[in-house]
Amino acid sequence: MGKVLVGTASWTDRSLLKSGWYPPTATTPEERLDYYASTFPLVEVDATYYHPLAIRTAELWRDRTPDGFIFNVKAFSLLTQHPTRVQALYKDLRGRLRTAKSRVYLRDVGAGIAEEVWGRFVSALRPLHEAGKLGAVLFQFPPWFPAGPANRDYILRCRDRCSPMRICVEFRHGSWMTGERREETLSFLAANDLPYVVVDMPQDHSSSVPPVIAATADLAVVRLHGHSEQWTSKRIEERFGYLYSTAELEHWAVRIARLARQSRTTHVLTNNCCADNSQRNAAELTELLAERGAEVVRPPARPRQEALPGRGVGREGRGG
Repeated sequence: MGKVLVGTASWTDRSLLKSGWYPPTATTPEERLDYYASTFPLVEVDATYYHPLAIRTAELWRDRTPDGFIFNVKAFSLLTQHPTRVQALYKDLRGRLRTAKSRVYLRDVGAGIAEEVWGRFVSALRPLHEAGKLGAVLFQFPPWFPAGPANRDYILRCRDRCSPMRICVEFRHGSWMTGERREETLSFLAANDLPYVVVDMPQDHSSSVPPVIAATADLAVVRLHGHSEQWTSKRIEERFGYLYSTAELEHWAVRIARLARQSRTTHVLTNNCCADNSQRNAAELTELLAERGAEVVRPPARPRQEALPGRGVGREGRGG
């Protein structure tokens, strides 16, 4: 059985800070990251979906976490073919845009700007990668990204652009995992050593994908989004306002333990990030997995520090 790392998809969203999960002494970004890393061995960074990561921020995260701590980083929205706010682009690139739109797609920006964005995005990840702290870059594709040859080719281009960093792939169009396409998709990912992201999410929506349990590489990834009845809401607290019951987590612990037998490493991220729901569920799921014999990785041990160097990490946002 491979190792299992459990973490959450955020560590500084506003509702979490208000929930009381952090001790009163953790009042700065570095103190919160330090406390989080003493609790979980893995975290997903969603802010990079909204704003490209700065190299200095990656260096600070590298320096403020112990050896063995892992970051999964969500790909910038422009690169996953989502609409992207022009103001989120690098400042020097905005003036080169030949559009009055406030939001743009990758096809709108031109080859030169696209090349710059790719290069800078990947370069900013290098401090984490070189330190062995980058798990995978999450490419979550949109609901209008259906199964087909052109989109399979684009996934391979994403893999190649990020190399030697690893990517994992999450779909939001059901065609990838329904009917005959399911085995075709899994075979494509396996043939190209691409980790498939197993999802648990509300069904019967245009973005719904069924919870297919499969490992297509030596890394398996599971993201638990919850089952909010307001999944389509634009308010994060409503969309992710869900707390898994113990029975639900037991069900997932069985499935994840089985998945871990098919991969060398399994990353499990709770993405029901409303208040401290995600942290509570991740902690309980960790213990349930351990009870089932999974090789659960505990947080890397290190002495707690009174102060850490380099204050001022930027904001860390929420995605889906």
